[in-house]
Amino acid sequence: AEHEAFVADLPEGPYDVVALGASVFLRIESAHPETRELIAALRSQQGAPETEIVVVDDASPEPFAQVADLTLVTRPSNGGFGSAVNSGAEVARGELLLVLNSDLSIGPTFLADLVSAAAPWLPAVVGPAILHPDGTPAWTGRRFPRTSQQAVEWLSVLARFRDTRAWHRAVGHDLAAVPGATVVVDWLVGAALLIPAAAFAEVGGFDERFHMNAEEVDLQRRLRERGLPAVYAGQVHAVHEGGGSSDPALRRRWLTTARTTYARKWNGTGGVARLRTALSAATAVNLAVNTARAVAGREIHPWEVAREEWNLIWQPGTDLASGRASNPTQPPASPPATRPGSGGR
Repeated sequence: AEHEAFVADLPEGPYDVVALGASVFLRIESAHPETRELIAALRSQQGAPETEIVVVDDASPEPFAQVADLTLVTRPSNGGFGSAVNSGAEVARGELLLVLNSDLSIGPTFLADLVSAAAPWLPAVVGPAILHPDGTPAWTGRRFPRTSQQAVEWLSVLARFRDTRAWHRAVGHDLAAVPGATVVVDWLVGAALLIPAAAFAEVGGFDERFHMNAEEVDLQRRLRERGLPAVYAGQVHAVHEGGGSSDPALRRRWLTTARTTYARKWNGTGGVARLRTALSAATAVNLAVNTARAVAGREIHPWEVAREEWNLIWQPGTDLASGRASNPTQPPASPPATRPGSGGR
């Protein structure tokens, strides 16, 4: 009954590619040429629904200049991906919100193709296939996080297997989500997400306690509990450079902090304990393997690597225990074990 009431409040379908209004969000931290190119591509879309472009300047060092036919939201401080999108959503007028990373490259019919592919599924979260610059697909369709997935990913000894289907399955990638396929997944990576505006507002938008990473899986998990699926629309694609300007060590710290925050939010202190214990065990395995490699003459510093990993795992994080402002739609600290992905395995 709750889901029926929720869906009843959304804009009436069927969603038509001609009549549907969409708000496109771009979050920027600096005015890279790719951002300008993406805005130009959005303005010249063919067969697209009526669209507004919202750029959120997340306290970039070089402020983004206001241009015609574009809504600019300027934030006084960098609050991360989720808070930036929430700021843009406050001024958006479209029935659909299309959240795009600012370093995407899209084709001339991307908007029309994505909305058309989404139409049979709405209300839903819908995302296209994301390709790397060399044309290989990114694994953007995922299973809800489990501790076992993150432990496998932490094991550097398995790095040689990262191109195998077995490894992708073990870390939670949905192997059915490949270019050309349309498939319901647990969640989609947030490089490009089409979201019904009413549903986004109903669940309170992104949880701003996540500065970077995991905010999209948290949002989609809350939407799934309301009955909205996440749909991988693999017949539509965009190209994503992805993280090239960020320091790899910093990205890893962001990711580890976000996963700790997610574990605490959805599985309570027990979830955090399971995650940290599993990652610590993986670090012990990494230390043993790296020590053997060093003895064999490899140029590696086992204890230095282990200390770095240990500090990431046990850092006094900016997770939910740090006292940052909470989201009004926050679930209880220890949700029922029957919720999707709530297990700590």
